[in-house]
Amino acid sequence: MSATHAAENNAAVPPGALTGDGRNVGLTASAADRIAFLLREEGKPGAFLRIAVTGGGCSGFQYNFDFDETPQDDDFVIERDGATVRIDSVSLDLLAGSVVDYVEDMMSASFQVKNPNATSSCGCGSSFAI
Repeated sequence: MSATHAAENNAAVPPGALTGDGRNVGLTASAADRIAFLLREEGKPGAFLRIAVTGGGCSGFQYNFDFDETPQDDDFVIERDGATVRIDSVSLDLLAGSVVDYVEDMMSASFQVKNPNATSSCGCGSSFAI
């Protein structure tokens, strides 16, 4: 089943990617647009956004967002609207079912992960527990 087909069957998950075992990570149009914009601004058309989960933060795990140009063999790849996101296989286990969004309001602008696996998160939104 394609990611688009999965998204049509589950409106909560925007188009993204679906692994062979059913783990999926969605990427909103807003996030894809911002990634593509930032990469154009940086002059790195072949780069991608790498999302990783590492130990740390006040809740146990934290999200890391970095631009990268070196794919890894175990990367899970999401492509949408000219943007590419890569997630390593260990992080994918912790992100399965998540949706990556880019949110702007009067106070801030940031990438946000809506992670159904997180049992709690800190106030800053970048640290979570499972």
